[in-house]
This record gives sequence, structure tokens and C-alpha cells, in this order.
Amino acid sequence: MQKLAKREEQIMQACWHLGTAFIKDIIAELPEPKPHYNSVATMVRILEEKGFLDHETFGNTFRYFPVVSKDQYQKHAFDDMVRQYFNNSYPSMLAYFAKEQKISKEEINEILEIIKSQKK
Repeated sequence: MQKLAKREEQIMQACWHLGTAFIKDIIAELPEPKPHYNSVATMVRILEEKGFLDHETFGNTFRYFPVVSKDQYQKHAFDDMVRQYFNNSYPSMLAYFAKEQKISKEEINEILEIIKSQKK
């Protein structure tokens, strides 16, 4: 799975949120300044080529829907981040967040509880 550019990711976030969407619906979900209709349409076609979106036809307009779920992309992006920045080491990643991001003891305990519950 390919990594998405910033604007592609914003478009996918809009599509994941909406479920199905016409270009105008996607534009409404994007942050200001709103991109031009043709720019979004081009990026949507690129996302289709990359296999992230598909469409159904209504007359001469298209309604788009995600083919890749947000969970699938999130897992891929996260695994890629752990591999690239933490030598594929989850302990290194957690240590980074504990030291550099000033995670509170309560948050660390919450993470530990989640980990413990997953191992059961």
C-alpha cells in the first residue's frame, strides 16, 4: 500500500467520514482554503488509480467510496512509522512517547491495561 500525500490523506479522511461522496461533498469537508473543484477531481482520480477509492455512476456524475478502510490505512501508516523511525521496535516507540511527549503516568497505565487486555 502506498503512502498518501497530505492532500490525498485529507481527501481520504473526508471519504472515510462521509462513506460515499460526490466531489462537492469532499470539498466541503476539506480545510480552508478550499481547493478548486478540478484539483480535487484530479486527486480523486489518482486515488482511484492507487486503489484507495472507487465510484458508482449517476448519469454523468460519479459518487466515490473508499475501497481501503481507515483502519487498514492507519495500520499500514503506523507500521511504516515504527519501521522508519523506531527500527521496527515498539518498545523504542513507547519509550520515545514516554520521554519526549510527556505522557502522564495515568496515560501510561491506560496503555499498559490495553496491552494486558490484548494478551488475554
